[in-house]
Amino acid sequence: MRELKLLGICGSLRRQSTNAGLLRAAMAELPEGVSMDIADLTAVPLYNADLTEKPAAVQALLAGMQAADALVLACPEYNYSIAPALKNALDWASREPNNALLAGKAVAIMGAGGGMGTSRAQYHLRQVCVFLDLHPLNKPEVFANAFAGAFDTDGNLTDAKLIQQVAAQMQALAAWARRLGG
Repeated sequence: MRELKLLGICGSLRRQSTNAGLLRAAMAELPEGVSMDIADLTAVPLYNADLTEKPAAVQALLAGMQAADALVLACPEYNYSIAPALKNALDWASREPNNALLAGKAVAIMGAGGGMGTSRAQYHLRQVCVFLDLHPLNKPEVFANAFAGAFDTDGNLTDAKLIQQVAAQMQALAAWARRLGG
């Protein structure tokens, strides 16, 4: 069985982001035969159709998506919706001919935020996935309360129960991606 390659994309640009911490936890809990890179969105400009050449940061993001068999989206919640950095990354990718970087690709969604742990934003992201022809994993879902002691001051996930949920989601994503042909 060939190795699966995942690309993690975090919607928060903050260095000590708990959503980035979820992606780091996912990397540490990958099943055998699965590897993961994390995209850097810090220099990705807002999508603008007037840009005739893709900036280097966009080229790197799109190359990572091209190489990935599946995506892991860490979805913060901003004003009940998706964080702009995450939506922008998907917007750039969706402009590639025939939506080739996203169409048919398996995706896992996770998020850390307030009391409901980004549930509203995650469900909104699922609507975006429908249009982009991404195939989100239905279960297990990962909704983490970022303010309940599950993360350290650097944004790293420390809660054993949540780490198990993330590990279960990575197992399920690997199976889902293989089922979809990734």
